[in-house]
Amino acid sequence: MPKISVDIPQELLDDLMVHVGKDKKFVSQSDAIRTAIRKMLDSLDEIDERHGRIRREK
Repeated sequence: MPKISVDIPQELLDDLMVHVGKDKKFVSQSDAIRTAIRKMLDSLDEIDERHGRIRREK
């Protein structure tokens, strides 16, 4: 799996870390970020589909 590096404001990291750790929503920062990216891409696909820019196979 490729690795990337990103710079984010401390405030966003602090907010993210509230949800990361044992017995929380995400096991790691990477897990949380991958989930967020997947949700964003799904949302963008839905928007593109509504605007006729892409067609999904069902």
